[in-house]
Amino acid sequence: MGQIAKLIKLIERLDELEDEDTIYAREPWTEDSDAMVVPDPEPDPDAMPPEAVEAGMTYFLEVFLAREVVEGWTASLSEKPSLTATCRRVIAYAINDA
Repeated sequence: MGQIAKLIKLIERLDELEDEDTIYAREPWTEDSDAMVVPDPEPDPDAMPPEAVEAGMTYFLEVFLAREVVEGWTASLSEKPSLTATCRRVIAYAINDA
């Protein structure tokens, strides 16, 4: 992908993204942070993609992890949370648990 979007928009589209891609975002992470989805660079998956570095972004989460966080969290709720609440939950996971 490599295009800059707001983090909340990427969270909204998690189901459309590829599991093996990674989300990078500009800190401090909020729903309005600039973010992008980039395929893991080969051959070094720990390397930062140049487009993320140039945009001043840092590693946020792999798409599959963000999806697992949302699925696990919403499974325990009685009603579907708002997009803002979902984004904030993923941010909290990225900050505290990733």
